[in-house]
Amino acid sequence: MGAKTGLLAYAAGSVADALRDRPAGTGGGESAEALVRRLHPGWQVEPEADDRANLGDSVYPPEDVAYAACFPGVDICTQAVMVDYPSRLPKRYLNAADGRTVVLHAMHSVVDWLAFAIWRDGVLVRSLSVSPEHGVMEDIGERLPFEAPYWAGEHPVESAWEDDEDEDPYPLPFHPLELGEDALRALFGFIVEGRRMPDDIDADDVPVHRFRLTDPDGPTPEQRKAVREALVARMKPPRIFHMQGGRLVETDMP
Repeated sequence: MGAKTGLLAYAAGSVADALRDRPAGTGGGESAEALVRRLHPGWQVEPEADDRANLGDSVYPPEDVAYAACFPGVDICTQAVMVDYPSRLPKRYLNAADGRTVVLHAMHSVVDWLAFAIWRDGVLVRSLSVSPEHGVMEDIGERLPFEAPYWAGEHPVESAWEDDEDEDPYPLPFHPLELGEDALRALFGFIVEGRRMPDDIDADDVPVHRFRLTDPDGPTPEQRKAVREALVARMKPPRIFHMQGGRLVETDMP
């Protein structure tokens, strides 16, 4: 699995139902821009033309980019809302709700991390943040029905090396990204990986608008590029392994 998401939605009812029932159209360009500007007060927000932009391709935007769409009953924005503790989501995101339900979904396949949360009337009613490295970082509120089989141990992570008695068991009763897909389906009505069900939304058919973001108090793109290049320069050479006798053995670089 290689899925990454950074989704935030505002809905009077079900986000998934509102997306299913959306009328044909472009997703309210002016309303989408107003939403992005409200979420980023004081930032420079520049609309960027992209007639092919769709929700399926935009669930995890590049740095300094946000996608947004506004349909009857739901506003949705995709951007960097990767917060380890959803309960600490900056207030500006919650203030934009105007009495609506707020739904967050974020996951990152590199570290097998998942977080999702729901606020109703400004009150956090459910939050989960979990990864194999840090365990359960946040578990607030009553667990939702789609979570039950995972916590009951019905989706264990099978070992890649069944005959390796020295391998430590997976530190969680389920894989966060597997739960993440079911959470995405339940909360947003679609998935990004796995087999699509008949009533799943085709996120590739949901149009969104692209915006370039500039934080006046943050580092410039050039500064971030310099930091990345410095980190790459300090990295050690890659290591290559192969299977030998049921175990991974390091191989000399060609």
